[in-house]
Amino acid sequence: MTHETFRELLLTELDRSAELRARVVEDAAFSERRALVRAWQAARLARTHRDLLESRRFHAAAEFFLTDIYGPRDLSRHVEEVRRIEPVMTSVLPDSGLATVAYAMELNALSESLDGAMVEAIGEKAADITDALYAAAYRAVDRIQDRERQIDLIALLGQALDKLTHLRFTGMTLKVMRTPAKLAGLGELQAFLERGYAAFGAMRGGAGEFVSIIVARERAISRAIFAGDDEALRPAK
Repeated sequence: MTHETFRELLLTELDRSAELRARVVEDAAFSERRALVRAWQAARLARTHRDLLESRRFHAAAEFFLTDIYGPRDLSRHVEEVRRIEPVMTSVLPDSGLATVAYAMELNALSESLDGAMVEAIGEKAADITDALYAAAYRAVDRIQDRERQIDLIALLGQALDKLTHLRFTGMTLKVMRTPAKLAGLGELQAFLERGYAAFGAMRGGAGEFVSIIVARERAISRAIFAGDDEALRPAK
């Protein structure tokens, strides 16, 4: 993909995120249940990938993955700010940097859509989610292709971050962006990029093995749930 393609993807996902974000703001009951579902998902991810969190080599990247990439953080709150600073990002960031932001926004929007569907399927039981209840809702929502795309995006985002850490002057570029980002109210997005750069840059030998482990596990769990295996949500012994 070209620099312009990543820019177009980013702008498209900004619009989609804004639409999905509206219900979170307007519907208090939905927002509360969404928070409960996301908290359960975050806890499940921490159980599934506990070994990566406990690994000296992978800890920082695993923590970033669980909190920023596939966790409860919500970049859609910054949609309008991202739109304002988009010309700066487009002109300053390399392809891998713009790809990181674009894939992050696409993943955020897709996860928001899937989480919203899960909230509807789980309903009033959001405060008492079990493995069986979650798996049943997952199958009821269906959307197999979207689940596959969600995991594909984890891989693409991880690969983009890995490339970013190997480019010269990336650290300097992020520092250049820091001031305009703060002025635009985009401190959180800037922090996201800096956290990712630091976490993936800390891994010796690159991020390929880490990304492969995460993607393989999540894909296996998703396919097992669709096949009717609720045990896939339980941590490996």
